[in-house]
Amino acid sequence: MTNTDGSFLVERPVAERVLTAALARGGEFAELFAEDRHSVSAVLDDGRVEELSSGRDRGAGIRVVVGDTTGFAHTSDLSAKGLLAAAEAAAGVARSGGGSVVVGLHATSVANPSVVAVDPDHVPKARKVELLERADEAAHAAGAAITQVTAGYGDGRRRIQVANSDGVLVADDQVRTRFSVSCVATGDAGMQTGYESTAFTMGFELFDTVDVEEIARTAARRALVKLDARPAPSGELPVVLASGSGGILFHEACGHGLEADHIAKDASVYVGQVGEQVASPLVTLVDDGTIGPEWGSFAVDDEGHAGQRNVLIENGVLTDYMWDFLRARKEKRPSSGNGRRQSYRHLPMVRMTNTFLLNGIESPDNVIAQTPSGVYVAKLGGGQVNTTTGDFVFGTVEAYLIENGRITEPLRDANLIGNGPEILRRIDAVADDFAMGPGTCGKDGQSVPVGCGQPTLRLTGVTIGGTAA
Repeated sequence: MTNTDGSFLVERPVAERVLTAALARGGEFAELFAEDRHSVSAVLDDGRVEELSSGRDRGAGIRVVVGDTTGFAHTSDLSAKGLLAAAEAAAGVARSGGGSVVVGLHATSVANPSVVAVDPDHVPKARKVELLERADEAAHAAGAAITQVTAGYGDGRRRIQVANSDGVLVADDQVRTRFSVSCVATGDAGMQTGYESTAFTMGFELFDTVDVEEIARTAARRALVKLDARPAPSGELPVVLASGSGGILFHEACGHGLEADHIAKDASVYVGQVGEQVASPLVTLVDDGTIGPEWGSFAVDDEGHAGQRNVLIENGVLTDYMWDFLRARKEKRPSSGNGRRQSYRHLPMVRMTNTFLLNGIESPDNVIAQTPSGVYVAKLGGGQVNTTTGDFVFGTVEAYLIENGRITEPLRDANLIGNGPEILRRIDAVADDFAMGPGTCGKDGQSVPVGCGQPTLRLTGVTIGGTAA
C-alpha cells in the first residue's frame, strides 16, 4: 500500500514538533513510532463457535538516545499533547542543557512486497465462520477415531509510521491472514494430536488458493497415523528433514545466534566468525523480509528501514549478521532492515524476518533413496536453543523410519537433540523442493511473525530422544 502523507497516523508538523521536543534536553537521536492495529479472530471447537472477537489497539512509542542510554515512553494518546508528554518523559534520561535542534522530516515511499486484493475487514464474519465449519466437517470425516477438532481463523491489519531525527518519515500497511486446525485422535495407544496451519501477509484472497478442508485432513491424518506408530529409536541417526518442515530448526538453532545484539553481548557461538567456514558448502542461509506474501514480510521494518534480502551464510561461509538501527549506527554501518518490535509499547530489537536455506540440486526422492537407514521428519515442532552454545532440543510432530532407502513405519513423537553449528556442518544433501511455513518468534518477551523454510535435506547424524528400547 502507498506511503503517502494521507496514510500517516501522526501529521508531519506534529511529528516534527514531537521529535524537536524529544531532543531539547540533549538527545542525540529521537524516534516516533506510531501504530494502529485491528484484528479479528474466531475459534470453533467441535462444531461450536467458542470465540468470535475483534480488537483495536492504537498508540505511539517515543525513543530518545544519548550515548549508550535509551529513554523510552509510550502513550495511547496520538494527539499533539499526548505525544509531547511522552517525548518529554523519554527525554528525561538525556543529559541536561540540551540544544535548539529543529527536526525536518522528508516522506519516502517503499514498495510493499504483497498487495492486498480482498480486505478481510470487508468480509462478513459469517463467511469466516463458514471456513471453520468446513474444516471441522472435513477433519471429522477423516476417521472415526477423531474425537476433537479445533479450528482457528484470524486476520489483522497493522498500520505503522516511523519518523526520526535523521529526517526519516515513512509508513507501512500490513495485512495478515491465518488459519489453523488441531485434531485429537483416540485409540488403543491413547490420545494423539495433529496440527496444520497456513498464514500469509495477504488478505482474504488467501482462501482462493488455500483449501481449508485439505488443511483439516492433514491435521487429522497426523493424529490418526500416530495411533499405530511405534516408539521412536534412541541414539544418533541420519535424519532427513522434509521441505518446509525443518526451517524452524535453523531459525532457532542458527538464526538467533546471527542477530547482532547476541554478537555484541558475546552471547553467540558465531562471534568473530565472519569470513569463516561455519557450515557445509551446501548451505546458503538467507533472511529476507521482501519475499512476497510470506508471514515475515513487510515494506519497512519497525525502525523505518526498507525490508532487505540479507545473505548470512553463503556456501558455508559466514558473510554477515543481522542488524537493527542502533547497533548498526554504533558500528558505522547501515541497518539490515531487522529492527522489529511487538507493538508501540516495546522497544525495537534485532529480529529475523523470513529465514531459510536455499535450494540444492538433488531430488527429494534421491535424498531418501540414498539414506539406508534413519528418520524422516515430515513435520518438526517447537524447541529450545541456547544461543551462547548453540545447543538445541526440538520435538517432532510427524516422523517415520527410513529403512533401505524407503520411508516405512510412523513414529511417535520424539526429540531431536544437537548443536546448531555442528548441524550446519552435517548437512550432506540438499534437494530442490524449497518450501516455507509461518511461525511466531519469541524473544525477550516480545513476539513477531516470521517465516521459516528449507528444501528437503539430510543430516548425517542427529541424536534422537526416542523411547524405543
